[in-house]
Amino acid sequence: MQTTFTPEQLKDPAIERSNEILRSCVHCGFCTATCPTYQVLGDELDSPRGRIYLIKDMLENERVPDEKTVKHIDRCLSCLACMSTCPSGVHYMHLVDHAREYIEEHYDRPWSDRALRWILARILPYPTRFRVALLGAKIGRPFAGLMPDARLKAMLNMAPKTIPPVSLNDDPQVFPAKGVRRMRVALMTGCAQRALNTDINDATIRLLRRLGCDVVIADGQGCCGALTHHMGKTEESHRTAAKNIKAWTREIAGDGLDAIVINTSGCGTTVKDYGHMFRTTDLAEDAAIIAGLTKDVSEVLVDLLKPEAISLSPNTARMDIAGTDRVTPDQTEGAAVRVAYHAACSLQHGQQIKTYPKDLLKIAGFEVVEPADPHLCCGSAGTYNLMQPEISGQLKARKVKTLEAKSPDIIAAGNIGCMMQIGSGTSVPIVHTVELLDWASGGPRPPALDPNLRSATIDLKMPRLRSE
Repeated sequence: MQTTFTPEQLKDPAIERSNEILRSCVHCGFCTATCPTYQVLGDELDSPRGRIYLIKDMLENERVPDEKTVKHIDRCLSCLACMSTCPSGVHYMHLVDHAREYIEEHYDRPWSDRALRWILARILPYPTRFRVALLGAKIGRPFAGLMPDARLKAMLNMAPKTIPPVSLNDDPQVFPAKGVRRMRVALMTGCAQRALNTDINDATIRLLRRLGCDVVIADGQGCCGALTHHMGKTEESHRTAAKNIKAWTREIAGDGLDAIVINTSGCGTTVKDYGHMFRTTDLAEDAAIIAGLTKDVSEVLVDLLKPEAISLSPNTARMDIAGTDRVTPDQTEGAAVRVAYHAACSLQHGQQIKTYPKDLLKIAGFEVVEPADPHLCCGSAGTYNLMQPEISGQLKARKVKTLEAKSPDIIAAGNIGCMMQIGSGTSVPIVHTVELLDWASGGPRPPALDPNLRSATIDLKMPRLRSE
């Protein structure tokens, strides 16, 4: 794509980067085939290619964003399926992030939009505030039908039936490895996840310790910054991200870290991009180091397992748990639990991690199935299901239908946003992948799998991995 930015404009690092991205686009349109909003709306301007044209025009002409441009960019999920599809390597994520920042600085939104975005930015990244808000939403949910705004209804309906108790595992501390220490890792406990589901971090800590990891909850770490970053609120997102960089840098300078483990893939995609986000700041070097150390929990688990285990079939797979070989029980002990794996967009597209979670579940003895069109978003996308509830609802219905078509006993995912989104549309229990792996290797049954939560025709007793 030809661009006409002036030399003066290109002195801005953000414009320089966007110019590189725009010039790499060849207008091929492959991205439209995998864009969820284009699939739902059928509007070229609701495809990556269409948005690229809008962004180019807005940035080149330094114009005040108009309502049309803002509408179509706001409708983008940032699912990044287009980046998996693009044959030219267009880094759409950096481009749309820059566009959102530009819109935030130059566009005067209606007061209702400003108010909603302000509320979300002041509540979701703070677990205590979020818990209070969830309690209020739970109380107000019976009155959701009276709300004049679909977005307010979505906020009330998002509240879970039960709000989990605060987990002491989120406090700064070090959990020592079980047996011989193989790694020292920092676990990012997150923000929204700490309010919505404390089982995920608890299971992650148990599993990593069992595999020989010292697990560090660093003092000062918190929200990754993704929620405000995707709203274009760069100053706010960088402020919270900087706290993480400083907290983990202190740990590196102390006893060291082999990895920074993240079990919410949306956060992982953002933290892995810290090097780019802070490239022009005093934290550039530290941010690049942190980004390089960051791994999704599935990447770390694959590193910890014997390399040959990944290539084995589910019936013969072995898992190295604290130095002891364990095998899946004979199939005669009970039918394998059927797990429908939902690939979070931030994991499969943002981080290009496509097979590890499925490989690990198979090794643990689960029967793993995938829905049709696994590349399409479920409609969660951070705060998207709150700010674009109609489009989000259509994507959720489509995703639930394809998952349920596989007749699973359980749905597994690697991102809390996806879990909340899909879980609100199905009676099939949904849990984090790491909860199933923890269960399979000696941990407790995931609470979400309580038989009372669904009417099952089979006995969901997990045949745990055992010693030979």
